[in-house]
Amino acid sequence: MNYELSKLGISALTAMQQDMLATARKGASVVLLSPTGSGKTLAYLLPLLQKLDAKSDALQALIIVPSRELAMQTADVARRLCSELRVCACYGGRPAMEEHQQMRSLKPHLVAATPGRLLDHLQKDNLPTQDVSTLVIDEFDKSLELGFREQMQSILSLLPRLSQRILLSATDAEEIPAFVGTKDYVRLDFLDHERDDRISLRIVKSPEKDKLQTLFRLLCKLGTQKSLVFVGYRESVERVAGFLEKQGIMADGFHGGMEQRDRERALYRFMNGSSNVLVSTDLASRGLDIEAVDNIIHYHLPLNEEVCTHRNGRTARWDMQGSAYFILGPEEQLNPSLFPSALSPYPSSREEGRKGSCQLIEESLSPRRENGERLEDSRETTPPLPLWVTLYIGKGKKDKLSRGDIVGFLTKQGGLEASQIGRIDVLPHWSYVAVERAAARDLLARIKGLKIKGQKTIYALAGR
Repeated sequence: MNYELSKLGISALTAMQQDMLATARKGASVVLLSPTGSGKTLAYLLPLLQKLDAKSDALQALIIVPSRELAMQTADVARRLCSELRVCACYGGRPAMEEHQQMRSLKPHLVAATPGRLLDHLQKDNLPTQDVSTLVIDEFDKSLELGFREQMQSILSLLPRLSQRILLSATDAEEIPAFVGTKDYVRLDFLDHERDDRISLRIVKSPEKDKLQTLFRLLCKLGTQKSLVFVGYRESVERVAGFLEKQGIMADGFHGGMEQRDRERALYRFMNGSSNVLVSTDLASRGLDIEAVDNIIHYHLPLNEEVCTHRNGRTARWDMQGSAYFILGPEEQLNPSLFPSALSPYPSSREEGRKGSCQLIEESLSPRRENGERLEDSRETTPPLPLWVTLYIGKGKKDKLSRGDIVGFLTKQGGLEASQIGRIDVLPHWSYVAVERAAARDLLARIKGLKIKGQKTIYALAGR
């Protein structure tokens, strides 16, 4: 099986990926522990895809992931790695019958699915399991929590011919339930604190219990940097994102109660650089591969060390740098147990300390007023708008539309230079394209009413 690593912008494997490849190739069951952003998806997909028989029409492997976005992302990476294999993603938020019809037509070799939707298909005999020999459980510490255990146990009971199980996470679990069937497995532990050196941990104190103004001032200070804001509740996502939008900051919300299309649009706008801020519940703390997130902002404090680790794992991915900000209200304190023992305790020094000490630094935001007068050096100015905007095209993969078709259309018909086109995401029924903000309005006027690949469709800007 030939891999196309170049399509993922990868020229060489890391030591962790090489060890995983060598171990999983032997058919051993594996538990891989490695920090977020270290390339675990690629680490398990390489030996898995090598094992699959592209000439067969049988389903041979299943991947269980905790979210829709991770299911889609995993399937997309697998397709890009090996175009010979047939891969599909299954998840809630769309009709199960539509997925069943797709699978009957496609006859996938590999399925990436969320636990509930996978169990539904297995119980309805929508997926043939007689040839499924490998099961991957990504983010296994989450998938094996009490809320998921019944589903996971039922899934395992419907897969009688498993010979290899691969479990992955950025945090260890206290124990692996017996029903998973991994008594004999190889444990690859790449968890260490080297990555902590690349994350600057900062405290921001809010003078008010309602932290909205402090968050706004922090984002103004951060300017056009890409920031992921974590809150504890779905309602808080709507409130915080709505407030920031009214203040002129390009912010989107992201939580499990949103319609799938709205979730996808918010995520793609953040990923392609046409919004600066994504406000999310902990749904965005796992598995999402978002490039170059500069800052993690804990608007609501994480409940425990595991949540903190996964949230902070969205920044400083691979070998990049990042910052994590903890906004504390007047009566809040940061619990030292949130951090590994390698970190210095709270309260921290205001000094940076030696490089790699992972101290908590108190970030200074100038007070808004002094004696009733606004201070000149603390003016709140909304950050400039992002360079990019997201163009919505109402056609996608099912309309035989490709990235190449979109680039050709926008350059030839739309008059754009290649440098004015950013990230392109072609989904089943529609597509999102990042285009230079300065050129967007003229572009819409030029392409209005034109056909793309011989098909009439809708073109619109997703957001401001």
